[in-house]
Amino acid sequence: MTNADEHLKAVYGAENPEETAQRYNAWAQGYEADMARAGYRHPAIVTALCARHLAVGAAPLLDAGAGTGLIGDWLSLLGYPQIEALDVSEGMLGVARQKGVYSAFHNSALGQSLPFEDARFAGIVCAGVFTTGHAGAEALPELRRCTKEGGYLILTVKETLWSEALFPSLASAGLALLETTDPYISMPREPSTSPSRAVVLKPA
Repeated sequence: MTNADEHLKAVYGAENPEETAQRYNAWAQGYEADMARAGYRHPAIVTALCARHLAVGAAPLLDAGAGTGLIGDWLSLLGYPQIEALDVSEGMLGVARQKGVYSAFHNSALGQSLPFEDARFAGIVCAGVFTTGHAGAEALPELRRCTKEGGYLILTVKETLWSEALFPSLASAGLALLETTDPYISMPREPSTSPSRAVVLKPA
């Protein structure tokens, strides 16, 4: 069992957001190295979809489930000047702070009320959070509420969660599907990884 696999089993098995936060706190310092060894692909795919759909300079953006800030780091390099980070784990946000690319930090879990006014964000990105033991369809309405009309939500979703819960919930959450990738393996060097896809959503 690799370090990434061991830690993922722990966080997927958490029974509530507080326990999830504790397990990510314990992993924060080694997270990026472990995921790099696993061949982690979600951040690169989400960044590419942002570049396709969001005009350079679009602001503000929300990195929901920012973790250690991989996506924020790349989006900053591509010319997105105002990115806020939200994550359940203060430990992960602590690593993200060191990158110097986020304009604000929020310690909160998806699926709960988010600390933002309506229609705040031009785009919301969310990589690796709609998965086992993390966020589900219950998180969509709040993300929709926080997105500007004409904005975008760019998410990665575990394939089983997409087909069984998220896709059937889009209309009730006020969202429309604009684009979806084919299913892919997010961590090619982890044999137990099941397929995911990335999707681009818009307020309906």
